[in-house]
Amino acid sequence: INATSLKSRNKTPDAYVLKQNYPNPFNPNTTIQYHIPKSGFVKMDIYNMLGQKIKTLVNMKQNPGDYSVQWNGINGRNQPVSSGIYLLRFKINEISKFQKLILLK
Repeated sequence: INATSLKSRNKTPDAYVLKQNYPNPFNPNTTIQYHIPKSGFVKMDIYNMLGQKIKTLVNMKQNPGDYSVQWNGINGRNQPVSSGIYLLRFKINEISKFQKLILLK
């Protein structure tokens, strides 16, 4: 899954923003949008409620701008995960943000 740049805004965002995924709850896909004001190495991982990493969505250097990534409820082994609450960890430079994602099947 690759993060795609959104071209909808003309100016560079001035804050790190992680929007709530939509839809939430979701089945089978959800979209996560985020904004970064400075270049940096972006890492976005999905964890189960036991704290185990189940999927990496983004793991790359990105330029300032608006981005969007989708998650389809599939883990890193290409297997569907069960219904439940998952945690998204967004990390860039020294910034970390968390978000709850709810998968309902």
